[in-house]
Amino acid sequence: MTAQTDITSLASLAEIPYLDEAGKLPEILQGKIGVYAIYDEEKALQFVGYSRDVYLSIKQHFVRQPQKCYWLKVQTIEKPNRTILENTMNAWIAENGATPVGNGADKVKWTEAIDVKPLMTDEEKANYEKAAGEELAQSKLLKNVARRVESEILAVLKSRGCQEEIRFNPKLKDSGLLDLK
Repeated sequence: MTAQTDITSLASLAEIPYLDEAGKLPEILQGKIGVYAIYDEEKALQFVGYSRDVYLSIKQHFVRQPQKCYWLKVQTIEKPNRTILENTMNAWIAENGATPVGNGADKVKWTEAIDVKPLMTDEEKANYEKAAGEELAQSKLLKNVARRVESEILAVLKSRGCQEEIRFNPKLKDSGLLDLK
């Protein structure tokens, strides 16, 4: 059999807690290439993805969707091979019987930087609109909204017991985006 046809079934893989007892992500996944499945607290499949660094990817997902990241299943490979990764991901989604919400309707929430504009309060929206045409003022307002949303995210992660260092890219905050550095 070739490596391409050796797809491990999702059901046969062991579940790994997203955070260990010390509040850390599985460090064994740092720098590992592989396919991963993310489950919520009730062990319902939420997202299937693949990455050249599974650790960094699951950290991003945790920041973007902390209430939906409780369990993991991971299959690593030694050499990058997009075909094997995509085939495994597609096989796992098919095995699930339905496309996980994170691979469908909520894909942007799982895979893109957090856009803080839809999270603005009414007061922030009014101030943003008032500053229309004043790029510097709007940029400053977006940075403040990003800081507020960042502190809310960090509070949620802390409530989950997360002890990981979480650093957002400061250059993106001016444009109202939050993504890990």
